[in-house]
Amino acid sequence: MKLRFQPYELQLKHAFTLATSSRTTTPVMLVELEYDGLIGYGEASMPPYLGESHETVARFLSKVDLSGFNDPFRMDEILGYIDGIELENRAAKASVDIALHDLVGKIMQQPWYKIWGLDPGRTPYTSFTIGIDTHDMVVEKTKEAAGFKVLKVKMGRENDKEMIETIRSVTDVPLCVDVNQGWTDRQMALDMIYWLKEKGIVFVEQPMPKEQIDDMAWLTAHSPLPTIADEAFQRIHNIPGFKDVYTGINIKLMKSTGMREAKKMVDVARALDMKVMLGCMTETSCAISAASQLSPLVDWADLDGALLISNDIFDGMKVIDGKVTLNDRPGIGVVKI
Repeated sequence: MKLRFQPYELQLKHAFTLATSSRTTTPVMLVELEYDGLIGYGEASMPPYLGESHETVARFLSKVDLSGFNDPFRMDEILGYIDGIELENRAAKASVDIALHDLVGKIMQQPWYKIWGLDPGRTPYTSFTIGIDTHDMVVEKTKEAAGFKVLKVKMGRENDKEMIETIRSVTDVPLCVDVNQGWTDRQMALDMIYWLKEKGIVFVEQPMPKEQIDDMAWLTAHSPLPTIADEAFQRIHNIPGFKDVYTGINIKLMKSTGMREAKKMVDVARALDMKVMLGCMTETSCAISAASQLSPLVDWADLDGALLISNDIFDGMKVIDGKVTLNDRPGIGVVKI
C-alpha cells in the first residue's frame, strides 16, 4: 500500500463564528492510499481547537510505514498500528482510517453502509449551521438554509436570545443550539435552556466548559432538553464517564480517529442508553461522506461541513430535502472532481 498526502485550504462561504473564535478558512490534508490499482481517499480537517496543522499532520503521516501490511483487510491491525504511532494527532489518524475504509470498500465493491448492514432509508435529516453574526447576516443565512428541516445555531455570546429571535422571525423549523462551552453559570444555563425549550429547540450541545463536570451533571439532571457532549468528548474511553453528565455524545471522525472507532462509539453509547449525534468539522465531501456511512445508526446528524465551503473537490453524499442521502458507490461513496 502506498500512502500519499497533500495540504489543501478550505474556503468558507461565510465567516464561521463561534463563542470564542472566528475564521474564514480551514486547513485540511488530503490523503490517498493506493493498492493494486485502486485508490482510497481520506482527509484530515484541522479546526483550531484540535491543535493540529498542516505541519503536524505531515509530520505524523511521514512516520507511517505500511510496508509490513500486504493485506488491506487487516484493518484492525493496521489502524491499531496507526493509533500507536503517537498519542494525539486524531485528525491525522482519521485521514488514514477513512482512506483505508474507502480502499477496502472498493476492493469489496460495496459501500460501507451495506458492509455494516445498515438501511440507507433510515438516514436522518442533517442540520445546517447558522454561525454567530449580525442581525442582517443571520437573516440572510437562515433564508439560504430554507431547504433544511433542522437548523443548528451557534451560541455562547451576549446575543444568544437575539440570535434565536432573529431566526424565528424567518422560520419555525426545529432548532438545535451549540454553545461551544460559552455558558459558565449553571443556573443561568438552566434558565436559558427553559427559555430555549419554549422556542422549539431540540437539544443543547456543549453548554458549559468541559472542565465543569459537576455543574454539567447538575444541569443535565435538571434540563428539560437533552444535553450533548462535544468538546468534552474525544475517544471511546471517555464515554462511560459521561453517562450521567450528558444525555448524549457528538461523534466526529476527526475526534474519534476515523470510522473504525466511531462505529464502536455508537455501540458503546447505545449500551449505556445514551443519545448519539453524528457531527463534522468544515470538511470536503470526502470526510462528510465517510461519516454519512454511519448515519442510519444515529439520532441526529450535523453533516453540513461540505456545504459551508466554496471549493469542494469531491462528489459524494448529497443532502436532498434536508436529508442525508447515500449513494451506492463503493467505499465511502466519493469521486474526485
